Amino acid sequence: MNKSLNLVGTALLLASATSAFAASSVDLAVKGLITPNACTPALSAGGVVDHGKIAAKDLLQNNPTSLPRVTLQLTIDCDATIPFALNPIDNRSGTSISGSDFGLGLVNGDKRLGRFYLTPLNMLADGVSVQPIASGDGGRTWYNERNWELQTLWGAGALDDATTLLPVKSLVMDLEVGASIARADQFDFSQETPIDGSATLEVLYL
Repeated sequence: MNKSLNLVGTALLLASATSAFAASSVDLAVKGLITPNACTPALSAGGVVDHGKIAAKDLLQNNPTSLPRVTLQLTIDCDATIPFALNPIDNRSGTSISGSDFGLGLVNGDKRLGRFYLTPLNMLADGVSVQPIASGDGGRTWYNERNWELQTLWGAGALDDATTLLPVKSLVMDLEVGASIARADQFDFSQETPIDGSATLEVLYL
């Protein structure tokens, strides 16, 4: 403990000594670009996947239980042909049993119920088949990605080029929603327990 305090103190002394030679001003720039174009995303079934009531006794005790996969249709219609990406936001952040997937909420106080994930299928960009791609650096570089994950941007690329985001006017795809409940032996299911997954797919103009 004393060693840590000494190291911190040394760092402060060095910072103080260096600041005597620092410049007295710093520049700040605020930039951006206002675009006349806009895109409207829409999900079939109102964007709701309802698994109904699941009997607790049907859940696996020492392994996750996979729920039936459900396919929704995602459409994104734009005013013009423009490059855009989807930014996934987990509205139940911190509740997933997998760091790359969306959470299903907390139960029994602070226990993570499970996860859900999205798989894009049958992508069409302006009527032409394309492939799902992703970017982990804010859209600077792109790569093929069959299973879209959090902390990445999602987009469409030509079938023969996964490194370039395509400008698109109308993007249509099937979005397969898979989900699983964590091993059941850690939960108290004596009362009805809600499955509470929620995500936002935000259109970013690039």
